[in-house]
Amino acid sequence: MSASYQLTATVRDKVGKGAARAVRRQGQIPAVIYGGKEPPISISLPDREVYFKIHGGGFLTTVAEIEVNGETVRALPRDFQLDPVTDHPIHVDFMRVAAGTVVTVEVPVQFVNDQESPGIRRGGVLNIVRHRIELICPADAIPSHIVADLTGMDINDSLHISAVTLPEGVKPTIDRDFTVATVAAPAGIKEEIRAAAEAAAAAAAEGEDLEGVEGEDVEPTGEAEDGESKE
Repeated sequence: MSASYQLTATVRDKVGKGAARAVRRQGQIPAVIYGGKEPPISISLPDREVYFKIHGGGFLTTVAEIEVNGETVRALPRDFQLDPVTDHPIHVDFMRVAAGTVVTVEVPVQFVNDQESPGIRRGGVLNIVRHRIELICPADAIPSHIVADLTGMDINDSLHISAVTLPEGVKPTIDRDFTVATVAAPAGIKEEIRAAAEAAAAAAAEGEDLEGVEGEDVEPTGEAEDGESKE
């Protein structure tokens, strides 16, 4: 589970584009906290702290403890916007979380034990179908990642979500046994497999031809045998 972190916020009295630009000029990031059957709160947060939280990874899966007017609000970032030029955050949306709150989040997949995969050791290529998986989980128990074990996977094998151990109380949003990754044959091995299949097919066809020849009836020629004259 991702550990929470602390932020100190200032309540914003004014909202709108002009007010937001003024907040940014002061080195702050405009944000809003909503949900939890309470009215939304417009706040501003330190630019530097938010920047490093976003670019440090796991921002959308980690609960923040935000101090607002002397109170601590537990909230989960649900969305953020970045400046297309500077890559700095320009706005963040937080959702209040309470005990028992269930959320839907995308969690990255970590693949382990690739050296224990016979297919990869033979030169197979790991084809990752899903780098992230959308999960339904308690807000206070969001995993920072889920682990996919490649042990025993051979060429052309598939790893499905049913083979991935999820934390208690966590389940995928997709209600089927979908593929997370496969081990594909590299070009060289594919060519060997194709050549072997063609050779086997040719050998089988040749064997059928030989059986046909051996099974044919021989018509009598009418010629004398052992030097006897024909009557």
